Amino acid sequence: MAEPRFDLRDFRTALGQFATGVAVITTRTDEGARAGMTANSFASVSMDPPLVLWCPGKQVPSAASFERSTHFAINVLASGQRALSRQFATPSSDKFAGVAVREGLAGVPLLEGALATFECRTVARHDAGDHLIYVGEVERYEYAPDAPLVFHAGSYHDTATHRSVLAG
Repeated sequence: MAEPRFDLRDFRTALGQFATGVAVITTRTDEGARAGMTANSFASVSMDPPLVLWCPGKQVPSAASFERSTHFAINVLASGQRALSRQFATPSSDKFAGVAVREGLAGVPLLEGALATFECRTVARHDAGDHLIYVGEVERYEYAPDAPLVFHAGSYHDTATHRSVLAG
């Protein structure tokens, strides 16, 4: 591995200045087991076709569950779901313990109460340094009006609504 050009901890802190939403990515393995992990690396890629991406770290234990899965779901968390975010971010033999779910496409678990849910068919996986990039085509989605769970500089934050002022 090449010598870093700058301090990696400081670089991570700089990246953390970009506020993001928080999502739990879920899937069902070939063996039928449910798997999920918290992520803030979710983005829209294309409207036509409807594509999204997310990026798990290769070292994350749950990442292996997504390697052969054909489908995954992006469950965007609402502001009141901090505990759910932490539950799926913490290694556990059953991250779904006590979590209300329903079955989505290809048996993928969908989290009840999520702000938005995107059910996706995996269309591409790309190697990207110490992460992978998963691209999914959205086959079904739903959402509810509510405040999102936001992560910035290593902490959760509440959002505020600002009215737009249009120049006339």
